[in-house]
Amino acid sequence: MTDLADAGVVTIARIAVPETAEAPDARLFLEMVRIANALCLHDAGHDYLREEPEEMLGFWQDQTDWTQLGFAALRGDDVLGAVKLMISNEAEASTVEFDLMVDPPHRGRGVEELLLAEVEREARERGLATIQTWTLHRPDAPGARLEPSTGWGSVPAEDPQTRFQLANGFSLEQVERNSVFDLTGDFSLVERMHADALDRAGEDYRAVTWTSPTPPEYVDGFAYAISRMSTDVPAGGMVIDEQHWDAARVERRDARLQAQGLTVSVAAVIHVPTGRIAAYNELAIAEDHSGPTQQFGTLVLKEHRGHRLGTIVKCANLLRWREIAPESPRVSTFNAEENRHMLDINEAIGFVPASYAGAWKKVLDL
Repeated sequence: MTDLADAGVVTIARIAVPETAEAPDARLFLEMVRIANALCLHDAGHDYLREEPEEMLGFWQDQTDWTQLGFAALRGDDVLGAVKLMISNEAEASTVEFDLMVDPPHRGRGVEELLLAEVEREARERGLATIQTWTLHRPDAPGARLEPSTGWGSVPAEDPQTRFQLANGFSLEQVERNSVFDLTGDFSLVERMHADALDRAGEDYRAVTWTSPTPPEYVDGFAYAISRMSTDVPAGGMVIDEQHWDAARVERRDARLQAQGLTVSVAAVIHVPTGRIAAYNELAIAEDHSGPTQQFGTLVLKEHRGHRLGTIVKCANLLRWREIAPESPRVSTFNAEENRHMLDINEAIGFVPASYAGAWKKVLDL
């Protein structure tokens, strides 16, 4: 590792949350977004995860449910890297989630260690022992592999991001597959799978769709369904702080999505006997509808699994998406490798692997 002193003094600065992307104090924020996109392209080998500044800014400007902050590493006026932290405002929160991003030309020169030190300092000052992060990897990387504690999936052992995590006391707890679906192709299989799944589900389940904001009649049920994301999804060895949701939080989230410039389509299944939402899927796209689509949450509540509800919500939303964003070329989504049921659905629909993510955890001595 090159001694940073050889190349000039590197300082750490807090990243302000600007009012707009054009505000005078937005430079460090914009540099963080630029570096995040550069790193995703470098490590994953594609730009399907690209974010626009307005997307990230709209999320940062609402700190009601999540505390979000960032630090930049600078040499003079040059921003070498950044780290952004996200901390749940739930009373029982125990973790810090972070994304550590160093501009590819400056990696491996000590900037990572300086930014990680800021994460650990913030975590200790807040009394949060567990820090967690994710790394991206190309699907065709050669060489030795490292498996997580789940035994499902692997990441390249010699990737620099893998070596950095291991050298700094992190353990690989889960691997997620980033899959993409070609929106420009034939949808006849999606239509058949959707029809078959509706027949299988029967009269106890009714499919509904909407475009954010959430209609009033579904707000309470959607709040409960989203809350189950923190308890019902495979977590491997990662710690997921339980999230409590109510109608007001759904409304705040809808407002934040609008502030981010996102169009969000929701496909859900209602359990007719109880009137509750049993499954849902979300697709989202930025203001430029010619870019990639992101799949946000997809969940079938545990007590409703085995009725093809996952297939219903995924297929229904893809079919609807052709009318909402016909210019978008693909959908990108992440699933835990041990979530075999959801991966089976994705593969049957036509999703293919594009990259992989390693989920890493470190427990600090407080």
